[in-house]
Amino acid sequence: MSASIVGACIMMKAISVAEFGGPDVMKVAEIARPEPKEGEVLIKVFAAGVNPVDTYKRAGTYAKHLLPALPFTPGADGAGIVEALGAGVDSVAVGDRIWLSGSTTGTYAEFCVSKASDVHPLPASISFKQGGGIGTAYRTAYRSLFTRIPGGVKSGQVVLVHGASGGVGLAAIQLAKAQGCTVIGTAGTDEGLELVKSQGAQAISHKAENYMNEIKTMSPNGEGVDIILEMAAHVNLGKDLPLLKRGGTVVVIGNKGMTETNINARALMLTESSIVGVLGVGSPEEVKQVLAGINDGIKDGSIKPFAGPSFPLADAPASHVEVIEHKQGTKGKIILAIRDE
Repeated sequence: MSASIVGACIMMKAISVAEFGGPDVMKVAEIARPEPKEGEVLIKVFAAGVNPVDTYKRAGTYAKHLLPALPFTPGADGAGIVEALGAGVDSVAVGDRIWLSGSTTGTYAEFCVSKASDVHPLPASISFKQGGGIGTAYRTAYRSLFTRIPGGVKSGQVVLVHGASGGVGLAAIQLAKAQGCTVIGTAGTDEGLELVKSQGAQAISHKAENYMNEIKTMSPNGEGVDIILEMAAHVNLGKDLPLLKRGGTVVVIGNKGMTETNINARALMLTESSIVGVLGVGSPEEVKQVLAGINDGIKDGSIKPFAGPSFPLADAPASHVEVIEHKQGTKGKIILAIRDE
């Protein structure tokens, strides 16, 4: 792919959504390349991360006040090279390898514009495909472990990660292990289980009969777990509570639709445990803490992003099906490969 010039405009290929609907409303279009304003950076995008929230915005089912105006280009996560700088930007230089924690114009494109505060160094040891999957996955995992739990997860605690072979799950394993935690992760395929084990966690299939009971047995001394990261609360929440130690916490990261979940509130009382939710990026103070923590992990090598199934830009509709249905199995972050590395 390469940008072209039409009249006075530099053109580029991007996914354009002109109406809300199913995956097929995403079309490859030739549109004007955005230009960075003051405090912004123009990025030559090599890879973009695909997230469930992208599908909700495309479908028009996301919170109405947060839906983008039509037409729009999806995507907040990405990685690439700095192409140009807006006025006042001195935190990066043209030619720098970077990962993105946000974009004002959308990352499903050959180029995108981001605020300078959303542009972060990407070492050569991490590929663009890996870097494209850092943003949402690691921000969600970091918030779940360190800012949504009072005082954050502590060394020696036991963490259960449901759906541990996905982008957020793998990020959570790495962050928890770096903190000195024992981690148990669930997955649904042999490949996913091996991936979980490769990150240093114990692994168990969520398709196994009575696997929830087995999890408690797997925990040190059979005492249960301190923290549960829950990707499917509509299925598991009621079963999670008996696994908690006294004072434990379930962090709800995912829940399908508006499905109601029944729980035994007495289980919360008996262990004086808590349920908290995670959605979005958090307060401005949290954003600074989370991004600093992620960048520190990238520098010290404890964060090692895992790129999963990859799709070309023209197959963005298929990537949206995969991120919801996991036809290829849940194994790392789903990526749009915009350019060859």
